[in-house]
Amino acid sequence: MDPRQLQHIVVNDNDIGSIVMSYLLHNCFDETADSLASSAGIKQPEVDRDDMETRKQIIRLVMEKKALKAIKVTEQIGQGLLEKNKDLHFDLLCLHFVELICAAKCKEALEFAQTKLAPFGNVQKYVEKLQDIMALLAYEEPEKSPMFHLVSSEYRQQVADHLNRALLEHGNHPSYTPMERLLQQVTVARQYLTEENGKDAFPPFSLKDSLKG
Repeated sequence: MDPRQLQHIVVNDNDIGSIVMSYLLHNCFDETADSLASSAGIKQPEVDRDDMETRKQIIRLVMEKKALKAIKVTEQIGQGLLEKNKDLHFDLLCLHFVELICAAKCKEALEFAQTKLAPFGNVQKYVEKLQDIMALLAYEEPEKSPMFHLVSSEYRQQVADHLNRALLEHGNHPSYTPMERLLQQVTVARQYLTEENGKDAFPPFSLKDSLKG
């Protein structure tokens, strides 16, 4: 489809409701999904509630700074998942290292790095990040260091989202929601129109700006 035709597509309220519902269930916001279904009369798709509760528990562990426990539970329910997702496994191990640093357990953090993180140093793509997290040892207040993003809740949420997608894919479920795919399509369409008509005609798509109206 020519991206210029997108402006003529009419989206009804039911479609929007279904997109929002799928996003909520995908990200384990089951209570919000139930409330939306009740208040707006939106039908919920069939989902495995036990699976969603398990994913919710694991995500909560990550966000509550219990990355090692999250790894353990993930390995119990998803055999081979982290072995296949080396980047994700590395990020979770890094989160635990950061947790130790922020708890002023530097000796324990160093021992953990030597046993669990050092093997990743043999792979070039992990070297720079390893250097960054190891540098946190030099700061009494890691959150004020140049690598502050590694101790931020935003970074932890990114890792949790990556883990959630991996768990969904492991269970043969879509790893991205219709809302995320729609935003990707809008971004590509806007880029196409910008190339066709010039950057001033169609500025880069920004979800934040769109929500402002």
